[in-house]
Amino acid sequence: TSLLALSLTACGAANQSSSAGNSEKYIFGTDATYPPFEYQQDGKYVGIDIDLINAIAEEEGFEVEVKPMDFKGIIPSITSKQLDGALAGISITDERKQIVDFSESYYQAGLSLIVHEDNTDITKPEDLKGKVIAIKKGTSGAVKADELAKTYGATVKYFDDSPSMYQEVANRNADATIEDFPVISYKIAVDPNSKLKIVGDRLNGDFYGIAVGKGNEELLNKINSGLKKVQENGKYDEIISKYLGTSAK
Repeated sequence: TSLLALSLTACGAANQSSSAGNSEKYIFGTDATYPPFEYQQDGKYVGIDIDLINAIAEEEGFEVEVKPMDFKGIIPSITSKQLDGALAGISITDERKQIVDFSESYYQAGLSLIVHEDNTDITKPEDLKGKVIAIKKGTSGAVKADELAKTYGATVKYFDDSPSMYQEVANRNADATIEDFPVISYKIAVDPNSKLKIVGDRLNGDFYGIAVGKGNEELLNKINSGLKKVQENGKYDEIISKYLGTSAK
């Protein structure tokens, strides 16, 4: 059954009983262009977030279906009940908490300022005056980019996905971008041709959480319970070290 058909036949609620037993099946949205948290490899979706939700589901006895989409469409799809939840490196913010509920945080990320590897003009936010910032729509990085643009007199160019945003800086069509520290660190480490570098200190201390529909306490409780179990039994650290080479702080 296609993912679209699943969401359409859910009749206003994404979760449904599984045909293989009595366990619930939940549909989670993700942004599959966001390594190391979620990305496509050999035709499969992999990454920290994918492994984490599968580990939580195994602990709590429910099934998971992952639905990839543009990041900007994830929160609206939860509020319209096409998704039960999502994990896609989603920063917990007061604005988002007004329309979705969040699990306990599972990772501290923080935003970093990124420029072309040959750029020596920009080392801190103040240097963005008159510069162009490339950013992905709907992200906490976009909020920060708008804030910095207003404060320091920069221009923001918006993109639907991370690769396009990175390429804009690599091609020198934009002067800088803003990305979550673990994500950009991973990209630079695995891609020697990225032409990107991180400059300055982290711009904030974002925490990632798993988002669910507002008021869905049953699913939220399962996620928090499962998250606590995988953190205590060592599975969480295994997942983090698998993709980042180190345990979480």
